[in-house]
Amino acid sequence: MENKVYDFKLDINWELIHLINEIDRFDSQWTVIERREYQSLKQLKSIATVRSVGASNRIEGNKMSDEEIDVLLQKIDITTLTDRDSQEVVGYFNTLDMIAESFENIAITESNIKSLHNTLMKYSAKDEWHKGNYKAHNNAVEATFSDGTRQIIFQTAEAGFATDDAMLRLIDWYNAETEAPSLIKSAVFVYEFLSIHPFQDGNGRLSRLLSTLLLLRNGYKWIQYVSFEHEIESRKAEYYQALRSCQAGRPNEDVTVWILFFLNALRNIQSQLMIKLEQSGSVSQLSPKEKSILAIIEHYSGIKSGEIAEKLSIPNPTVKRILSDLQTKGLIEKQGNGRGTSYSVK
Repeated sequence: MENKVYDFKLDINWELIHLINEIDRFDSQWTVIERREYQSLKQLKSIATVRSVGASNRIEGNKMSDEEIDVLLQKIDITTLTDRDSQEVVGYFNTLDMIAESFENIAITESNIKSLHNTLMKYSAKDEWHKGNYKAHNNAVEATFSDGTRQIIFQTAEAGFATDDAMLRLIDWYNAETEAPSLIKSAVFVYEFLSIHPFQDGNGRLSRLLSTLLLLRNGYKWIQYVSFEHEIESRKAEYYQALRSCQAGRPNEDVTVWILFFLNALRNIQSQLMIKLEQSGSVSQLSPKEKSILAIIEHYSGIKSGEIAEKLSIPNPTVKRILSDLQTKGLIEKQGNGRGTSYSVK
């Protein structure tokens, strides 16, 4: 059944309905899960934050690993943020933290969106001239690939009145819309925000921060314990393809492909969150040595047994025995064989 939402066509099919029902069924149980898993969730939120900061910035070409980001965020010193990657990471972390702490007070308004952009770009000297303001020059949605090359995905709203009017119209629609499900509204808002590309730079990163803000404001509070950004990073080609295939029909395009991608990504990370919570229950039964080894693997994905033994001052035979037990319990996985064997958390 074809329907309309904002300016777009949307095929209300069984797949879409099923995804919304699955997401909302999980959400209806969340209060009970949150109360029961309070201690585990504190650790998961910390891990999810690092993964979100890293993934969202790497999508745009940042080179920092999660391990490097974790070290940087442990002790932020703004006087040492001399490279663009570090500046972007700290800006994203501060914006995500602000959203997590104050989402109930951050209404969807132009001034708040501009303020979030200002915080996102706060430490980047290169972006000083435009942070917190809509773009002064035309831009385009670009994909950044691992080799550093960039490809235009689609053109965006022209700078000036066209961008101003498009953003005002989008925000007015979002705040006035009462019939569309909140998940559909959120996905459409993010899609149109990316299509407008209202800021000179940082639009991709801000779109993912706005995704979290919209979901939190609509009651999906579990989003802060798992990384939506990491899910998009792992499906980067599909992410850009969904945007491109819909935007190619502009104006009045059919956004079904994008909506399905957005909802499917949310459903996937819900599943990941439940797996992590189940693992956390298993972790609580581990011995101190087992917990120490698991923590090292979480922070140093791809680490080898000898490196673990050296870092923790535990005999290598003991480390290998514990690694085997952790594998059996489904908490870690092994890559490679022989001297090249390494370990990572599932």
